[in-house]
Amino acid sequence: MNQQASSTQFQDRRSGTRHVWFLNSAFDRIGLDIALKRITERDPQKPFAFVVTPNVDHLVRLETDTVLATLYAQAWLTVCDSRVLELIGRFSGETIDVTPGSDLTAQLFETEIDPNETVTVIGASREVIDAVTARYGLKDVRWHEPPMGLRHNREALEDCARFVAENPARFIFMCVGSPQQEMVAEACLDRGDCTGLGLCVGASLDFLGGKVERAPVWMQRSRLEWLHRLASEPRRMWRRYLVDGPKVFFLWRRWRKTQRELRALEKSLSDPQKMRERALHQRIRALEGLLQAPKPD
Repeated sequence: MNQQASSTQFQDRRSGTRHVWFLNSAFDRIGLDIALKRITERDPQKPFAFVVTPNVDHLVRLETDTVLATLYAQAWLTVCDSRVLELIGRFSGETIDVTPGSDLTAQLFETEIDPNETVTVIGASREVIDAVTARYGLKDVRWHEPPMGLRHNREALEDCARFVAENPARFIFMCVGSPQQEMVAEACLDRGDCTGLGLCVGASLDFLGGKVERAPVWMQRSRLEWLHRLASEPRRMWRRYLVDGPKVFFLWRRWRKTQRELRALEKSLSDPQKMRERALHQRIRALEGLLQAPKPD
C-alpha cells in the first residue's frame, strides 16, 4: 500500500508539469494563481501529498542538509517563497515564479476554505489557533501540538502522522518549521493511509493569527520583507538574514559557472565535425556488434 501511494503521488506531481532547476532546487514554473488552482482542484480523497515553499534560508541549508534534500524530492509541488530569489533569477536570465507561503495560506483561508469544513493543523500555538478560528469563523479545526525537538523524535513524528490519518481534511497546515514540517509530511507518506494535501508553510498561521506582524505590502513588493522580520525579531532572525542568507550568493556564483560550462559543452557537441565523428563512432560500434554476434547454425 505504501509503494502504491508513493507511486501515485509521484505521478500526480510530475504529470503535465514543468520545472526549472535554479541554484540547488527544482521549482514548479507556476505563480500564485496557478498554484492555488492546482491545490484547490486536487481530489482530497487522493493519497496524501505535500507542498513545499523553499526560500533563501532553505536553499542555503540544502547545501549541507541531506535530509532536507531528500524530503524536497518527495514533494508534490515546489513553489518559490522568496522574492529575493525571484530577483536573482531575473538577473540570471531565469524566470522564477513566486508563491509566498504566507500569501498562499491567506488566499486559501480567505477565498477557498469553507467555515464548516475540517481544517487540520500541526504546530502553531493555542493562541494562534484560537485567533485564526475566530477570524474566519471556522467550526471544525483539528489541532495537534507536537513537542519541542521534533526533528530528533521519531515517535513524535509518527504521532503527528497518526493525527493526520485520524483527522482527515482537504488541507493540512504544517507549521513547525523546516525541516520538521517536511519530516511530518514524509511520515504521513510512510503511513500510506493519510489523505489530503499537506502545506509546509512555516509561520504563515502566526501572521494570520496576529502573533507576528507581516511586513507592509510596499516592503513585500520591494523585496524587503526580510528586513522587516529582522527589525521585528532581531535576536531570533539576525543569523538567518545577516550570516546564513548572504551565502546564497556563493551558490549563485557556482551555479553561473556550471551554466557557462554546460553552454560551452552544448556548443561543442553541436559542432558539425563532432557530430560526424559521433556518427562514425556509432557505425563502427554497430559493425563490431554484428561481427561478434553468434552465427546461426
